[in-house]
Amino acid sequence: MELFLWGKYRTLVVKLYGELDHHAAQRVRESVDRELLKSGAVNVAFDFENVTFMDSSGIGVIMGRCKITKSLGGSVIIYSAPEEVKRIITMAGIDKIVTLSEDIEQGVKEAALNV
Repeated sequence: MELFLWGKYRTLVVKLYGELDHHAAQRVRESVDRELLKSGAVNVAFDFENVTFMDSSGIGVIMGRCKITKSLGGSVIIYSAPEEVKRIITMAGIDKIVTLSEDIEQGVKEAALNV
């Protein structure tokens, strides 16, 4: 996992690799929350390009970050997700509460329109 701040849009970008399952969820949750509070960001953008699997623990990670970013006046963006992961996001209804896009620039623009 890589974390970096895209300062122009007050967005914490989280690049994930491999599986977002119960083994990885706790570490992702703790790292993102710590960096979100430290950085002053209001949005979290998850780069799912290299995510090969996600289970309900991954859905929980996303939903928890939605709650936090909403309280900060921001939102969650998921971009570059493979089709299999998009299917899981859609089946769980997460696509109704996050901005799902092909790339970060498009995601930031769409998220700004939805605030």
